Amino acid sequence: MKKITTQSFLKMKKNNEKITMLTAYDYSTAKLIDEAGIESILVGDSLGMTILGYDDTLKVTVEDILHHTKAVKRGTKNAFVIADMPFLSYHISIEETIRNAGRFIQEGGAQAVKLEGGSEISDKIEALINAQIPVCGHLGLTPQSVNMMGGFKVQGKSEEAAKKMIDDALLLQELGVFAIVLECVPAKLATIVSEKLDIPTIGIGAGNGCDGQVLVIQDMLGMYSDFTPKFVKKYATLNVDIENATKDFIKEVKDMSFPEEKHTFKIDEEVLSKLY
Repeated sequence: MKKITTQSFLKMKKNNEKITMLTAYDYSTAKLIDEAGIESILVGDSLGMTILGYDDTLKVTVEDILHHTKAVKRGTKNAFVIADMPFLSYHISIEETIRNAGRFIQEGGAQAVKLEGGSEISDKIEALINAQIPVCGHLGLTPQSVNMMGGFKVQGKSEEAAKKMIDDALLLQELGVFAIVLECVPAKLATIVSEKLDIPTIGIGAGNGCDGQVLVIQDMLGMYSDFTPKFVKKYATLNVDIENATKDFIKEVKDMSFPEEKHTFKIDEEVLSKLY
């Protein structure tokens, strides 16, 4: 597989080729999914819940995302790496927004950043693009705004909300974002948005009318069981495998069937005889 760039996203949209994206937060996982052929990896602020054990994404810091982006980048050869800009990293000022995003690119090795929101953050997005930092937009359910939204709810169901989402998507495209994540959006609305845009949409709980799909990898692999959204399909049940493997390890250590001789190292008998 060739190395993916922002131009690859646009080309896939033009050719009606669906785009694949998964989250990853560590070297080993990134290496595995990169070698499997995933086209984009999002170092999402979802790590707050799946990796750090928080109740939401709001406690995730710039340093958290930077730390995990570095690890993911080291495991990636071809996939396009996007760093999520966490809560308050782009809300205070344009200068701080550019500084934080620049760290994800310069220090973390990400090729783009993702920001949640539409017209209300247009000045930040414009500034980032003017600073030559590629931006992926994010509309619909924006988890960093969960307190304002009153919970994790489907967005764009009213006429007013649906029209605003379309307007925001067109605005983000005009500003120069290369793709937009649509989260928890009615499938038919997501299709309309996708058809109106020349840039690709990446859906998560937004139907197959989007130009690509993204899932949190712990959800997809069945590793995160605290909460499973309706839109998640589990392609594996690693939680069961991990639990069973751990139980087997405990049992074998207790009954001394592990380690076996093949798992140990030898010492010369002559050396050994001098140790007693």
